[in-house]
Amino acid sequence: MNPQRVRAVARKEFLHVLRDPRSLGMAIAIPMLLLMLYGYALTLDVDNVPLVVWDQSQSQASRELISRFAGSRYFSLRAYVRNYRDVEAAIDSAQAFVALIIPRGFAGQVESGRPAPVQLIVDGSDSNTATLAVGYAEAVVLTYSQGIALQQIQRSSGRAPRPPLELRPRVWFNADLESRNYIIPGLIAVIMMVIAAMLTSLTVAREWERGTMEQLISTPLKGRELILGKLLPYFSIGLVDVVLAVLLGEFLFRVPLRGSVALLFALAAIFLAGAMSLGMLISIVTKNQLVANQLAMVTTFVPSLLLSGFVFAISNMPKPLQLISYVIPARYFVALLKGIYLKGVGLEILAGEAALLTVFGAGMVFLANVTFRKKLA
Repeated sequence: MNPQRVRAVARKEFLHVLRDPRSLGMAIAIPMLLLMLYGYALTLDVDNVPLVVWDQSQSQASRELISRFAGSRYFSLRAYVRNYRDVEAAIDSAQAFVALIIPRGFAGQVESGRPAPVQLIVDGSDSNTATLAVGYAEAVVLTYSQGIALQQIQRSSGRAPRPPLELRPRVWFNADLESRNYIIPGLIAVIMMVIAAMLTSLTVAREWERGTMEQLISTPLKGRELILGKLLPYFSIGLVDVVLAVLLGEFLFRVPLRGSVALLFALAAIFLAGAMSLGMLISIVTKNQLVANQLAMVTTFVPSLLLSGFVFAISNMPKPLQLISYVIPARYFVALLKGIYLKGVGLEILAGEAALLTVFGAGMVFLANVTFRKKLA
């Protein structure tokens, strides 16, 4: 391999990127824009669920129960209603997601120690939010019920009982349970996968469409020199994107980076090399910029978003999809980033994922070189 020929190809590609604002914008601005948009818009936290209340009891006990819901961070009391028609209208119009109905005899049942049923109507059109809202409501009602039970026991026995069990939860790695703390590392992996493949998917196809590939073939330039020379500029831009993404995560989204920065960039370099070689392979095979761009999007974005464990837990997927996820490189990079960002662990824990990511990177580089040599022959 001749370093001068590699440098000449890399210089040519650098000049093309610098002279084409669209390419430079796609290389740097789009990843940052996507990270900010998804970082702010994509959240799995369910807070301030809109709530309406139909209080038929109009008693101190019912008002206390309502105050438990209104004082919780998970519910936002929007209005009081007077009948089921109002409840239906509030849920249909999205004014409320949850409706709490307290019956007339609620206070008397509570004071006499009898079970006092209350009704909770939930909009099931969003099943995930509905499940969480029901869980939050059950927790509020359970806390309220335990308080009443303790008061009754204290009145009858003259002293407050001690609960037999005391749960002291302690959350590691994400103490505030902020979803952005694990969404942002996953976003970095998904966005880098898509952008890296899309950038290099146009390089070789552009040469074929412009008719300059025949000139390159006629020179002493070897296939691996051409591929390396075309990868280097975009690889450098990709590392700049990683730096900017890490800085955004640190200073804009306040995501803690507890692990080794050097390890993060070393693994990111391996991941970028594999993703860009995949884009190069697509470009070599298709020889058409439009087809290459579309194929790069289909083969990177959808699998990386759905099958990497970024949004949906892989363990909850059907077995066939779990098996397919093993060939998705973003799966390993997402796991590596979360381990470095949130847990602060190193290769002693992440060696398996790092090895598989290295296999992917080396395999894509090898396939790109082999395929291009076949095209030259």
